[in-house]
Amino acid sequence: MPDYKFDNADKLPPYIFSQINEIKSKARSDGQDIIDLGMGNPDQPTPDVVVDKLIETVRNPLTHRYSQSAGIPKLRLAISDWYSRKHGVDLDCENEIVTCMGSKEGIAHLSLATLSSEDSVIVQSPTYPIHSYGVVIAGAKLKSIPLKNNLDDFVNDIETAILSSVNKPKMIILNFPSNPTTQSADISFFKRVVDIGKKYDIWIIHDLAYSDIVFDGYKAPSILEVEGAKDIAVEFFTLSKSYNMPGWRVGFCCGNEDLIKALKKIKSYLDYGTFTPIQVAAIKALNDCDSEVDKICNMYKSRRDELCEGLNRIGWPIEKPLATMFVWARIPSKYEHLGSLEFSKLLISKSKVAVSPGAGFGADGDKFVRFSLIENEQRIRQAVRGIKNILGS
Repeated sequence: MPDYKFDNADKLPPYIFSQINEIKSKARSDGQDIIDLGMGNPDQPTPDVVVDKLIETVRNPLTHRYSQSAGIPKLRLAISDWYSRKHGVDLDCENEIVTCMGSKEGIAHLSLATLSSEDSVIVQSPTYPIHSYGVVIAGAKLKSIPLKNNLDDFVNDIETAILSSVNKPKMIILNFPSNPTTQSADISFFKRVVDIGKKYDIWIIHDLAYSDIVFDGYKAPSILEVEGAKDIAVEFFTLSKSYNMPGWRVGFCCGNEDLIKALKKIKSYLDYGTFTPIQVAAIKALNDCDSEVDKICNMYKSRRDELCEGLNRIGWPIEKPLATMFVWARIPSKYEHLGSLEFSKLLISKSKVAVSPGAGFGADGDKFVRFSLIENEQRIRQAVRGIKNILGS
């Protein structure tokens, strides 16, 4: 067979999480009980009222036709109302909102729509893979800036990277609350970022996927709350986590008209939009499920407390995150030399616990692993007992 080359696929590294999934699947096929705290895949069902609305709508044959790539008008109105209610942000439904098949698809296609091989993009590191590899797939150059505990220092590093660049970066991609690090930001951080974007004429892309999963009084701000942010910024959100709707693939992008127009244009060539009954059900979620979101948030808080307190008890020091459905944990010093992939393999083989290797989120994550809070408290206690065996406590 010819030695085919597929340039776009070949420039992507092996998906590190697939190695863990293969080991986990093999262990399960051998009859082992593996506690899966790896992929951020919510384990609870979608709220009944949302499912009922889907069933009701799908029975109408008129909804079986092609939908609208930008999102049906009533969904865009619900998104506008959601932003107004949650963040005090006013949006033009026609020009400042586009729906996506989850935020992952939207971020990737925005990169394809706006970037070329002449462009460079600043991305925080570690970060969710599509933030980086959407840029790579689009053919642009990637500049990763390591996250710091002090976000003022992180912003200073961003500005330094801009000033030291031969060609000015075209875009900055951010994600707070952060996946995987769980790091949170306040509105003053976003004001500084917007100021930098305007000062150097650089687009800002913000992923707000975990804004609803917040604890201990913390409220995650939207970058669009900053005055003038829509001049240079867009923001993505997804219903996957807040509403237990990961498989439904509903997300949206809001903000700057020019970026929204570019994303709409490329999507109009690539898809006909999410199935209309799913969009109608998403309207129900956004309009009527705030109380369900609160329940989901409380569930993750309980699981967070169980995991963090359990790990601290057995000698693995962990700080409780203020947001997200994850816990970001530095590898215990006795195993740090292994790196995150080999340590994750060790956890499966010796503790029967699957986690995500930090290296899958960038080289800056290799001293960490990410726990996803996708098992109940009883299973989390079982996981902690398994981990205790390798810590020697």
